[in-house]
Amino acid sequence: MSGTPSPEPAEPSAGALSAAQRRAVSELLKAAPVAVELAERFAAAGEQLALVGGSVRDALLGGLGADLDFTTSARPEKTGQLLRGWAESIWDVGAAFGTIGGRKGEFALEITTYRTDAYDRTSRKPEVQYGTSLAEDLIRRDFTVNAMAVELPAIRFVDPFGGLSDLAAGVLRTPRSPEESFSDDPLRMMRAARFAAKLGLAIDPAVHAAMLAMADRIEIVSAERVRDELVKLMCAPYPRRGLEVLVETGLAERVLPEVPKMRLEIDEHHRHKDVYEHTLTVLEQAMALEEAGPDFTLRFAALMHDVGKPRTRRNESGGRVSFHHHEVVGKKMTEARMKALRFDKATTEDVSRLVELHLRFHGYGSGEWTDSAVRRYVTDAGDLLPRLHRLTRADCTTRNKRKAAALAKSYDSLEGRIAELEQLEELASIRPALDGNEIMTELGLPPGPLVGEAYKFLLELRMDVGPMGQKEARAALHAWWAERSGP
Repeated sequence: MSGTPSPEPAEPSAGALSAAQRRAVSELLKAAPVAVELAERFAAAGEQLALVGGSVRDALLGGLGADLDFTTSARPEKTGQLLRGWAESIWDVGAAFGTIGGRKGEFALEITTYRTDAYDRTSRKPEVQYGTSLAEDLIRRDFTVNAMAVELPAIRFVDPFGGLSDLAAGVLRTPRSPEESFSDDPLRMMRAARFAAKLGLAIDPAVHAAMLAMADRIEIVSAERVRDELVKLMCAPYPRRGLEVLVETGLAERVLPEVPKMRLEIDEHHRHKDVYEHTLTVLEQAMALEEAGPDFTLRFAALMHDVGKPRTRRNESGGRVSFHHHEVVGKKMTEARMKALRFDKATTEDVSRLVELHLRFHGYGSGEWTDSAVRRYVTDAGDLLPRLHRLTRADCTTRNKRKAAALAKSYDSLEGRIAELEQLEELASIRPALDGNEIMTELGLPPGPLVGEAYKFLLELRMDVGPMGQKEARAALHAWWAERSGP
């Protein structure tokens, strides 16, 4: 990088992540001979190759995955030539940024030419400039824990900025000054929060201060890039930590302002927590109910389920605070935020629908659920029912053990009622006994809104009384039509 001296190699830490862990990298690479085999091809062509970044970091933490990242002295065209005839497939969608991808067996490979990117401080994208050395490439990386490499095929560990020590200490620092790094690419501030969520790392005070001072720089980053980082953060093992970093540094006010606005909004059901703290607890409790890995839709619904409370807050008599219809307001706010972040339509609809439905269970009180109420609950939730079950259970954060047990018992009862009815009728696909064409035939109607009204009547009747035969449905339809038409 122009004007930047070549970094001096730093001595690795002698802590838990030290020589033993470096040996672990070598052992992991032996288990993945594809990396060494590839490096030998590059070396024979006079080119350098190194495993780099997250691949090395993850190997040090206990496992080298199937996605391998490399950096090389070879230009993209040369990399493509070296992969041909060896890799089973090759793709060059990242060639403009110096990256060629390929697959060999179970491994997905990304090989990027050494880079010393030059950023236009008013642009969202870097101007790619190729570097000439591994040292130049490593210094441009976002954090020290991602600026480690293993030179191949010799398997030599390279750590010029003390990434190993930082990994052992559980701290996130930048190779250069954080101000310079974040000016180059403001999205790195969100990545800092993401790595706090993914690895449980503490943000170095200098990095935290730079994020706080430079938070407004995130506004230059495209919504799509922000969205992708947010999804990764939410699906990480410790999303609460990442969200707290976003809120503390002011980044959340720019990318997800609904979340910090929940602070100090006292929840009438949970007086011991403000809504922000309650929300983070609900998120963690929802995660504990996941059965098949991270569920972004569930997690984001948990995060957004109470965002409508600040707008609906009302001071009632006796010192009470109410948030009437906050679920309806929250649904609209969630839709608006997800659209602004360019989420796809299906995910936006699912998350906002869960926000809208998260109080439905409480609306039935503590009484016995009628068959009609169960049918409507299941029908309204549709395919989201399993997630709604988890979100509703997670939304209990009371410290009152008796109250918590009563709520859990009540929801157990609801799930039992759903199971009972499911054995008797297909709750997930409730529909009237007559379809639109049959309704038109029965009433002699052409297509139009009257057919829709009749269908809605039969659907509501089906909800109330359960399965009906066509004979019963026809009789009910004609009775409704006669009453509607009048004398």
